[in-house]
Formats: sequence, structure tokens, C-alpha cells
Amino acid sequence: MTHSGEAVAAAYSSRATEYVDLFGTMESVHPDDHTVVLTWARGLKGPVVDAGCGPGHWTHLLAEQGVEIEGVDLSEQFIEHARRQYPGRGFRVGDISALGVADGSLGGILSWYSTIHYTPDTLREPLTEFARALAPGGGVLLGFFEGPEVESFEHAVITAYRWPAARLAEEVEGAGFEVVETHTRQDPGTRPHGSLIARRL
Repeated sequence: MTHSGEAVAAAYSSRATEYVDLFGTMESVHPDDHTVVLTWARGLKGPVVDAGCGPGHWTHLLAEQGVEIEGVDLSEQFIEHARRQYPGRGFRVGDISALGVADGSLGGILSWYSTIHYTPDTLREPLTEFARALAPGGGVLLGFFEGPEVESFEHAVITAYRWPAARLAEEVEGAGFEVVETHTRQDPGTRPHGSLIARRL
């Protein structure tokens, strides 16, 4: 990673309250992203992990739709918030590059902006872990910062990377997936957004 997992966890934990206030509810989510995630989830078969679940709002939303889902995040503060806000849902502290689940045991992995702090040289670590954890045919959905080239930038919390959708698709396919679709969007006053849906081969 650009930084160690401990550094990323510490950076998010130090700003957890601010992050939750700004981005920790479904009201802060773009309607298009809401539609993409729900549509993707309806096609899954088997347990799902929200890898890098942050405050837990996506985990809760999908659980409300009947998805068997667990939220995993490096930040203890995020997990504590998620457990308070969404009692009865499954949340635990963990690393998305070592999910702690059996091989081929998952039907889906939501990775919404949780790989953005990996360098181009280390992005394959979580992607390979996703492939290991998913059953053949299982789905992954990545949210990411989109851009004309792979490059770092100073994210509000800690250094992050933006990727061209086509270049990210190559990385995902190299980890054992078939890319099904990608979406990109530029909203006024925000960085370009991308999402990518892939299926485990």
C-alpha cells in the first residue's frame, strides 16, 4: 500500500467522526451509485462481504434487501460506529487483503472505494484475495476514483490513486475475473467517479 494498513487505519480513525458526518449515510450517496449497487447485489448467490465498509451504511442497506452480508474495515472507530448505528448487523475489524474467510466461500464482495490507497504495484493484493474468497461466478463491485492515467493525489485522509477504467479493468482481469461492466461519472465539484463490476472465473 501507499502506507501500511496501520497508517491507513489510523488516518481514518482520526477523522472518523468527520467522515461519518459527511459520507456515512445513504443520503450522501449519489442515486446512480445506489442503483448500481442494489442491481448488482440482486444477482448474487451466497454470502457477501462489504470490504472496507467504513461507517456501515452500505452493509446495512444490503442487509435490508435480504443479503447475507458482513462489513469488514481496518478502522476500529468505523466498526464501533457501525455496530452502534446498525445493531444486529455483522461487523468486524479486518484487512481487505486478508478477509479471514474460507476459499470460495463468498457470493459477492463490495469494495466501495476501499482499494484507493493501494499503489499500482500492490493493488493486486486485495484483488487476488477477492478472487480467492469468491466462489466461481461470484461478483465483485469496485468503486474508485477515475482519471486519465494512473496517478496518486492527496486525498483528504491519506494519499490515494485514481485509475482509468480500462486500466483498472486490466488489473482486475489479471487477478482472475471477467469484467462485466464499468461506469464513470463526473459530477460538478467532485472528482471523477468510477465503478466496475466483475465476475470470478
